[in-house]
Amino acid sequence: MSEPAAIRHDWTLDEVWALARLPFGELLYRAQTVHRRFFDPNAVQISTLVSVKTGGCPEDCAYCPQSVRYETGVGREEMMDRDDVLERARAAQASGATRFCMGAAWRSPKPRQVEQFAGLISEVSALGLETCATLGMLTGEQARRLKDAGLDYYNHNLDTSERHYPQIISTRSYQDRLDTLRNVRAAGLKVCCGGIIGLGEELRDRVELLHTLATLPQHPDSVPINQLVQVEGTPLAGTARVDPLDFVRVIALARILMPASHVRLSAGRTDMSDEMQALCFLAGANSMFYGERLLTTPNPAADHDRALLERLGLRPEPAAH
Repeated sequence: MSEPAAIRHDWTLDEVWALARLPFGELLYRAQTVHRRFFDPNAVQISTLVSVKTGGCPEDCAYCPQSVRYETGVGREEMMDRDDVLERARAAQASGATRFCMGAAWRSPKPRQVEQFAGLISEVSALGLETCATLGMLTGEQARRLKDAGLDYYNHNLDTSERHYPQIISTRSYQDRLDTLRNVRAAGLKVCCGGIIGLGEELRDRVELLHTLATLPQHPDSVPINQLVQVEGTPLAGTARVDPLDFVRVIALARILMPASHVRLSAGRTDMSDEMQALCFLAGANSMFYGERLLTTPNPAADHDRALLERLGLRPEPAAH
């Protein structure tokens, strides 16, 4: 096997544009070549995502059914009981998940909420699962507290390009997101950061988003690529659907630009055919969310995912710890 390709952080926009314009087959060939240098091409990391605190978010993210600003049928709920969270974590582990991700619909957690989550993280970690949390913006002190509790990953997506971002969110800035990523990384946590395809963005925005991620001082350890799940009542309901091959191109670009990162198929898989998902794995996706819900939106049934992986000859990646 040839030596691994260099992990670069100095990609230029022109270079990313050149990759984005490659013929489809050539792009996938390059992505798969890179993938094989860094990963077992037949292994997929399995994560499960649970909404531990649902609804009532004060932000105005135009895609999100949990915002208090939109009538989507998602109400404000209290934080899930500890025993219920642990039951979900054990069930996820029994189904083959190696990472348990917990989400809360907050702009940023209060000190009491950080302590509540720290307790959950410690107990989930004790089960032998990797832990991930997405709780909104974090200060450096909050990130360190979660790290001390045993948190492995923190998810904080950029969502889209800095240019398109103001069309999607007004209640926090792009720099706010970058600051949280810096705080998380400085605390020694692994970073999970990606975006959403289908927000009414142009190809330029997809290129610029991936360029931003690929030129961070350290690439995200996990790069979730979401396809917009359109929810009635949100401003983005009715947005033009993404061409499946364009989505596969984004996966391939992420794989080439961030060769040592896990690239995750995240939200929107219920609208993807098995053939589209197969192309995504061929293009370098090697992680997926497993379980019948992602926060408040549907996900394929676990038995369907197991059957798909078996048909493709893919197997779950072993736990990291």
